[in-house]
Amino acid sequence: MKYVDEFRQHHLVKKWSEALHSVTTQSWTIMEVCGGQTHTIAKYGLHAFLPAKIRLIHGPGCPVCVTPISLVDQAIQMAMQPHVIFCSFGDMMRVPGSHSNLLTAKAKGADVRIVLSPLDALKLAEENKNKQVVFFAVGFETTAPANAMCAYLAKKRGVSNFSLLVSHVLVPPALHFLLESPGNEVQGFLAAGHVCAITGYSHYHALAKRYLVPMAITGFEPLDILQGLYLCIQLLENKQCKVVNQYHRCVQENGNVAAMRIVNEVFKIVDRHWRGMGLIPSSGFGLQDAYADYDAALKFPLSAPSTLKENGCISGLVLQGKKRPCDCPLFGKSCTPENPLGAPMVSNEGACSAYYQYFLNS
Repeated sequence: MKYVDEFRQHHLVKKWSEALHSVTTQSWTIMEVCGGQTHTIAKYGLHAFLPAKIRLIHGPGCPVCVTPISLVDQAIQMAMQPHVIFCSFGDMMRVPGSHSNLLTAKAKGADVRIVLSPLDALKLAEENKNKQVVFFAVGFETTAPANAMCAYLAKKRGVSNFSLLVSHVLVPPALHFLLESPGNEVQGFLAAGHVCAITGYSHYHALAKRYLVPMAITGFEPLDILQGLYLCIQLLENKQCKVVNQYHRCVQENGNVAAMRIVNEVFKIVDRHWRGMGLIPSSGFGLQDAYADYDAALKFPLSAPSTLKENGCISGLVLQGKKRPCDCPLFGKSCTPENPLGAPMVSNEGACSAYYQYFLNS
C-alpha cells in the first residue's frame, strides 16, 4: 500500500536504527506527543532498535484521554434526555465520567449512537426534526475542520436541532504546559504529523527557541518514528534547537490553509480543562459567538458539578510522561480494557491501552 508498506520494511528499519546508533553519543529523553506514535512504538517493538541512551516518554496526545470528566458527565446528562439523540465516535463510549459512561447510559435507554463522521450526526438531525441531535466534538486540531464544517452547514441549512458538545484541545499550549512543569525532563519532541498536516508547524518554532527543545514532525509508521528520532537526536547532539519536518509527504509548514479557514470561521481559542492536567489557558477551541445556537453546552447546561471518585488511577501522571502505565499498581489488574478505571486504558491512542496490548504478556 502506497505510503504504508515502504515505511515498514525491515531492512530499512535496520538501516535507520544503525544510523540512529551512529549519531547518539549522549543520553537523551524524547517525548512522542501523540498516542498514535506510542502505539506504533509498542506494536512494532521499536524500543529494541533504539540505542540504550535514548529514553522515550509518552505525551498527552490522546484527545479521548484528556477530555475532562465534567464534559463526559455533561454528555451523559444530555444523552439521558428523552428528546435527545447523542452521537459520538466509538472511542468515547467507555471513557469514565464521575460515576458512569456513555455505554452505560445507552444500556439504561439513552439514544446514544456511534457515528463514523459528524456529517452522519447532521444527517440524523435533518431526518429527525422532533429530536435534538448532539455530536460529541472531541479531538485535537486534526478533527476540528470536519466538526467546524458540520456547524457551518447546519447554520447554512437552518438545521436548528443540531449542536456540538465541543472538547477540542490544542497541542502547542500543552507542550508549553509540560515544558513549564516542575521536574520536566523532556529534551526533544516527536510532534504529531496529522495535527501539523492541518495547522502547519510555523508556530512551533517559537516553542523550540524559547525552551531550547528541538522538535521533529513525524508520521506514524515505524520508519517515520525512527527517522524522526534520528533528526531529533542529530539536532540535540549538535546543540541545535529548531523544528524539522520528517513527514514532508503530508505536512507543509503552513498546513492546510482551506481547512484552517473553516476552523477559524467557526471556532475561537478558549481556555480548556484537560483530564489529569487541569486548566491550560488558551488550549482549546470553542464555538464563535455567531455559532452559539449550535453549542450544546449552552443548550444543556450541566445541572450538578462532577464529583471525582478516587480509584487510585495515575492517568494524569501517565499523560504528562511522569509515569509509565506499568508504574500503576492497578494496571492489568483491576484496570483493564474491559474494566477501565482511566481514559488511557480505553482509547486506541491511550498509553495504558498500548502497554496492555503489546507489553503485558510479552
